[in-house]
Amino acid sequence: MKLSVVVPCYNEEENIPLILKRFGEIIKREDIEVILVNNGSTDGSSQVLEELLPKYSFARTTLVPVNQGYGYGILQGLKECKGEYIGWTHADMQTDPADILKALDIIEQEKEPVFVKGNRKGRPLFDVFFTAGMSLFESCYLHKKLYDINAQPNIFPKAFFEAWENPPYDFSLDLYALYMARVKGLKVVRFPVLFPERIHGESKWNTGLKSKWKFIKRTIDFSVKLKKML
Repeated sequence: MKLSVVVPCYNEEENIPLILKRFGEIIKREDIEVILVNNGSTDGSSQVLEELLPKYSFARTTLVPVNQGYGYGILQGLKECKGEYIGWTHADMQTDPADILKALDIIEQEKEPVFVKGNRKGRPLFDVFFTAGMSLFESCYLHKKLYDINAQPNIFPKAFFEAWENPPYDFSLDLYALYMARVKGLKVVRFPVLFPERIHGESKWNTGLKSKWKFIKRTIDFSVKLKKML
């Protein structure tokens, strides 16, 4: 297996058919697998997965009975990956599954192990400003070049993941992965990805100024912990 992609799904029953259909349109090789993590969903995600997965030979699922956070769900999926390269993207269709193949093309063109990550385009101005501010803080505080930290997808060697220690269970996982790549000297390759509005459902965290403030506080708290840990 060349590439394993984890897709965390928390109450994404409307988006799961769309993302499976899109993956089905673009995956034309047998060395790619997609692992959809039912991350403690309380909607009809389980039934949708049970009904649709037999139609897609490249896809399988793993269950997290009780949601313990965005990062926790991804980590459980990463443990199930068989690929030489592994990583994750989102189920909300704001990131095109085709970006995974763009990342794989980059990997296969490189002559050394790389961490491949998207760089979002087409976002609202306020979100761009918010991301720029967080990127500046993280880069200055952690002394590593860190920008658009929550962009998708994230693809990296399985061996890199196996060296992680105490990764976070929340949205700080994106920061942890990118920061660890910088610390370990893994070459980071960014490429542009479009980031349109969600088709179905609502963001699980980005629901307004109050949620952004909570995200900032949570990220800063984890950054302090990460700096002390390393």
